[in-house]
Amino acid sequence: MSNVIDQIEKDYMKENVSQFNVGDTVKVNVKIKEGDKERIQAYEGVVIARKNGGSRESFTVRKNSNGVGVERTFPLHSPLIASVEVVRKGSPRRAKLYYVRNLTGKAAKIKSADNN
Repeated sequence: MSNVIDQIEKDYMKENVSQFNVGDTVKVNVKIKEGDKERIQAYEGVVIARKNGGSRESFTVRKNSNGVGVERTFPLHSPLIASVEVVRKGSPRRAKLYYVRNLTGKAAKIKSADNN
């Protein structure tokens, strides 16, 4: 049974997905429809979680907007995601960075992968 599901899911998966991990700062280019027009809007922040796998995989990006923390969850293989660019590599010690929600300022920074 799961073999049939895998075959169906394979049709909906993107082939060229950029490699990024939790802790990386990414710029997600999202397609937004306004009436009959379509434009691309960038959403830049830190990846705090990746969930599931296969075609159901999603990731959560957190950014600070005017002093307010904003989180947005994107399905990785969605046709509305134009691209995902890695701005800065991070090297956290956790798989999920939910603790960043309670931190502010410099404490909320994730260690860079270059400075290990």
